[in-house]
Amino acid sequence: MITDVEAIKDYDFHEDMRISDLIAQMRNAWGFTSEKIATGIDILKMMISDEKCLKFLSFPACIVATGTRGVLKEMVKRRLIDVIITTCGTLDHDLARSWRNYYRGSFNLDDRELHRAGVNRLGNVLIPNESYGIIIEKKMQDLLSALWSEGVREISSRELSREIGLRLCNEDSILYWAAKNNIPVYVPGITDGAVGYQIWLFSQNHKMKIDILRDEQEINDLIFDAEKTGALVIGGGISKHHVIWWNQFKGGLDYAVYITTAVEWDGSLSGARVREAISWGKVKETAKHVTIEGDATVILPLMIAAVIS
Repeated sequence: MITDVEAIKDYDFHEDMRISDLIAQMRNAWGFTSEKIATGIDILKMMISDEKCLKFLSFPACIVATGTRGVLKEMVKRRLIDVIITTCGTLDHDLARSWRNYYRGSFNLDDRELHRAGVNRLGNVLIPNESYGIIIEKKMQDLLSALWSEGVREISSRELSREIGLRLCNEDSILYWAAKNNIPVYVPGITDGAVGYQIWLFSQNHKMKIDILRDEQEINDLIFDAEKTGALVIGGGISKHHVIWWNQFKGGLDYAVYITTAVEWDGSLSGARVREAISWGKVKETAKHVTIEGDATVILPLMIAAVIS
């Protein structure tokens, strides 16, 4: 006989139903991933409301090429997070989309034809050359020339992200609101993208340097000055690892919400669940945590809509 457990309930739809109403039913409906989404929302609410907690957000660049950029921007605009760690492609797409459009496409288009037409495909997103490499080169060379003329010879990825946000981006931009709200954006893999390439290109005639170690010192100081830490980690790669790597030296994250499409059976960091990070001390044994398997372009808008509602 099963005792002390709750029965599964069906979703109940009604007129004037709100997103928050739908999310509230997810736990009792007990769908395979919906329960994890409901748990993730609860943890995010606890993390955001915890005034003693330093809140990290990490994500890969690919979702910045989609409308999910608006969700990330809203989180930064509303100061729901304190620190961003991401990849160079985030700078690329956030800058480029402040000036040019990306377009809806399909996973099944002929990539040879796209190449001949000067159109790049990112999943089902289409990015013409003039919307990416060309505009990034123009804007970055202008920015780097201006910084050089102002006497800048060395700059960290955080400082560069701030300058891009203030000088090159508009109010639709993640970097713009991060700069306005003094939310640091760190890019440990700064050379792995179009913005990084433009820095290298500029350095051929101007001995400007990127001080990555200054970024690392700042991240260290932020974590050790915080009483608690938490993170919303989208995807994997260097941005994910940088968050959990540095937090291990303070005893691990107190809150952790992962959203990933990767599998764990190949041993990849991207697919590693939160419980693996506990074994390394990167997340505390007592942490509130959940791993949500699924596409962030679907899951994240639902979760943040529920949080801000």
